[in-house]
Amino acid sequence: MATYLARRLGQALFILLGITLVTYLLLFLLPADPVRQIAGRSATPEVVESIRRQLGLDLPLWQQYLRYLGRLLTGDLGRSYAQKTEVTTLILSRLPATLQLMAGAIAVELLIGLPLGVLAAAKRGRPVDRALMVASLTAVSAPQFVVGILLLYVFAVQLGWFPIGGYGSFSHLVLPALTLGLLGGGWYARMTRSAMLDVLRQDYITTARAKGAGSARILLVHAFRNAALPIIAMIGLDIGIFMSGAVVVESVFGWPGIGQLVWQAIQLVDIPVIVGVTAVAACFIVLGNLMADIAAPFVDPRIKRR
Repeated sequence: MATYLARRLGQALFILLGITLVTYLLLFLLPADPVRQIAGRSATPEVVESIRRQLGLDLPLWQQYLRYLGRLLTGDLGRSYAQKTEVTTLILSRLPATLQLMAGAIAVELLIGLPLGVLAAAKRGRPVDRALMVASLTAVSAPQFVVGILLLYVFAVQLGWFPIGGYGSFSHLVLPALTLGLLGGGWYARMTRSAMLDVLRQDYITTARAKGAGSARILLVHAFRNAALPIIAMIGLDIGIFMSGAVVVESVFGWPGIGQLVWQAIQLVDIPVIVGVTAVAACFIVLGNLMADIAAPFVDPRIKRR
């Protein structure tokens, strides 16, 4: 197990290095100049060059990247050009809200998607199956901002059950999590149905039926457990995706998460914040996948940890 974890961590570090490099290169290919953004339109060339030297932006790109990696190894993500604050401080201030939204959205996805996927597989080819797949396709295809605005209008404006926006209590979390969860729930329903149908065709399911096992036991004990591997992998991906910020949903509901932070940074070409958030999101994606890889052998003992 130790060798397996060490190998996976080595792969994770290599992936993170590649992500930071690609992000750095792409940002420096942008036509916008962050120094001009900071100095303002009326700044003199002398002031612009002075700011450029202070930020180290007069150095060759490879030197800037190596300096960034050196700081990254000590946990220093740099300093925001626009907000004049440490990037680590900015991210940590938004992290609790993002973690809450991530946990709420994943919970909604699973509560919606898994039961519907199992039911659709159990009723394969019947009207219930077709209706559920149409509903899941609709949920997957619906734009998040449209779903968010509709939920706000119905449940916040018309019914007054939830606040229109903001952050701080469970009632603030419900509508943003539901907006994200409806989209993800559609994906989980379709994936669960597909995985369940593959498992239900296996010989051991036929054997279980021949031995007189009930339908519920076959679905929930024999089939669902063996169909859970792609679901676990998808949860690992969702952890990283939501950690990078749900920009649209956070904007609609005024949710002060990492998505808002990175959107503001993109508008201001605040390179340290953009690269810092990308690095943190990449870490969570790798961590989520690592957790999924570790959990998989416990769900399916046929998977060997090599």
